[in-house]
Amino acid sequence: MVKKNSKKAAQPATIARNKRATFEYKFDEKFEAGLSLMGWEVKSIRAGKINISESYVMLKNGEAFLHHCHITPLHAASTHVVCDPTRPRKLLLNRRELDRLAGLVERQGYAIVPISMYWRKGAWVKVEIGLGKGKKAHDKRDDIKQRDWDIEKARVMKNK
Repeated sequence: MVKKNSKKAAQPATIARNKRATFEYKFDEKFEAGLSLMGWEVKSIRAGKINISESYVMLKNGEAFLHHCHITPLHAASTHVVCDPTRPRKLLLNRRELDRLAGLVERQGYAIVPISMYWRKGAWVKVEIGLGKGKKAHDKRDDIKQRDWDIEKARVMKNK
């Protein structure tokens, strides 16, 4: 009898994805960062009440903060505290990663943008942030043309 492996490869469960970021920026590096949250924020995230489409990362005093990440408070979970849905949330990164990010942002004009948010090991909220530069209009048009061509090519191959 074959023994089944009880430990499954835990795939990170995606909470939110910033689709616009991959269209607006070309990412050179990606980092995984923890997120410092309050209790009501975790409950709201579990309920899916989060939007990271307009959020960005700012470096201040050697620390990284996620700005304009909108977490809508649940009425039942946040009755005893005053909730600020768009407060800056601290990102948990290593000192080496923070120094690298700060150097590239200051010297070479990179931007730091959140790409996705997901659960790690079922309990920790992680944010995938990308270090990249903004695309020009012609680069965006090239991406659209390439995507349309890939769709058309798949359609033709399917019919053969």
